[in-house]
Amino acid sequence: MSEHRIELTVNGNRHIARVEARTSLGEFLRDTLGYTGTHLACEHGVCGACTVMVDGDAMRSCLTLAVQADGAAVTTVEGLAQADGTLHPVQQALRDNFGLQCGFCTPGVAITMAAVTRDNEGADSGAMEEALTQAMSGHICRCTGYQGIRRAIRQLAGVSA
Repeated sequence: MSEHRIELTVNGNRHIARVEARTSLGEFLRDTLGYTGTHLACEHGVCGACTVMVDGDAMRSCLTLAVQADGAAVTTVEGLAQADGTLHPVQQALRDNFGLQCGFCTPGVAITMAAVTRDNEGADSGAMEEALTQAMSGHICRCTGYQGIRRAIRQLAGVSA
């Protein structure tokens, strides 16, 4: 197999490694670097469980090759909370509203919501709610945690329950 040297920053930590050309970013994050919050499920980009941020953009890590992330800054769910353990507002909203059940889809949902709230900062509550709701259409929750996720979206958007 063809191996390539890559260098990337994950959650503020610099990593240098050699990877096979066919290794997905999700596999690399989980199996090589130990960022197990990134969950791999469908491996077709449909479920959203593997979503991470690459240079600030939410991406499916099962469809992104590790070599494509060479030189990039990657954020996984482990990188959302502050160093002192204070939860990211998205994580807090999901917690406050029981927006998870088994938690398998939660890392991808949280990363997507963090990217959307950042990209729509300053938007009115209706626009923020719409942007978050639309983004969640790309995630599958098999435990029916959708109502809690919807409540978390309303909290983040500043919409009354």
